[in-house]
Amino acid sequence: MDMKRDYYEDIQLLDSKVVWFWFLMLIASLIILPFLIPNYYIYMANYMAINIIVTVGLNILVGYTGQISLGHAGFFAIGAYMTVLSMTVLHLPFLPALVLAAMIAAFFGFILGLPALRLEGPYLAIATLGFGMAITQVIGRWQIFGGRMGLEAPPLNLYQPFGSYILESDRQLYFLIIPIAILLTMAARNLMKTRVGRAFIAIRDSDIAAETMGVNLVFYKTLAFAVSAFYTGIAGGLMAFLLGFISPSSFTFILSIYFLAFVIVGGLGSIFGSIMGGVVMTWLMLTLDKVQELPHLGTLLISFSERWMNPAGLPNIASIIFGLIIILIVVFEPLGLYGFWIRTKIYWKTWPF
Repeated sequence: MDMKRDYYEDIQLLDSKVVWFWFLMLIASLIILPFLIPNYYIYMANYMAINIIVTVGLNILVGYTGQISLGHAGFFAIGAYMTVLSMTVLHLPFLPALVLAAMIAAFFGFILGLPALRLEGPYLAIATLGFGMAITQVIGRWQIFGGRMGLEAPPLNLYQPFGSYILESDRQLYFLIIPIAILLTMAARNLMKTRVGRAFIAIRDSDIAAETMGVNLVFYKTLAFAVSAFYTGIAGGLMAFLLGFISPSSFTFILSIYFLAFVIVGGLGSIFGSIMGGVVMTWLMLTLDKVQELPHLGTLLISFSERWMNPAGLPNIASIIFGLIIILIVVFEPLGLYGFWIRTKIYWKTWPF
């Protein structure tokens, strides 16, 4: 085994020719993909990338720092609304507006992180839940946010040295959303290799021991909330333009539960698990929303619902399946999909023995 000789070897993103090869293959596949698949699957890929950003950010808080949050729908809403308002009211270009919105979300994350210094477990969960619900209520009652009617996203105009370029189709948005998701994922991976990441992990394992070793709990706990909120704010801003319209009803408590489910299913404390959780759970969410259209299974579920249940509740089958998946993973594989990936690698390395 090659021994690392200095710190900078530990934070290298691509440290071998094999990794370089597969990384370049991944980039080439992502570039070619939108020209080979229908428009709906491009939309699904964009949706997956946005949820990956949220899951990576939430995993920094929950998986790596050991804090809990049920209010990330609030940060998601802040990112979406502040991006739209920065462009329509302040007339900022898209990218500066997106960063500004994410910084505002990070500020609220820092504020929300202060109770984490005194609260933990279910008490912290209730505090973050209250924040998420309060944000939704405030947005729904202020006219500047469009009230209950919501806001329509303006044209996404990317200003360039030689003019401007408006992104209109899902395929055009794909080449904006995917690079942002890749950059933020790589940044999170490297962050966990730095002193900051090691401090997060030390707090997760034992905050008392971490403080004894010199880790500043006030700084790093609030920083974890701020970084996680920044990622979620970026995702919210991108989602506003993917959907084209935002309203308070889009940022409910259930959305925060879904975000937490993505992290648990993917694998706590794993960047790769966050990617897997974002991809698989988004695919399930979008597929199960149209469960009645699935061949054979849709007809069977409709017949069962008409005989034994209320047919109007059939779309809620997604929530039921989500809950069952979380229960099964917690019981049989606490490491989530990342745990299954590790087992698969071990199996094939030792096959056929």
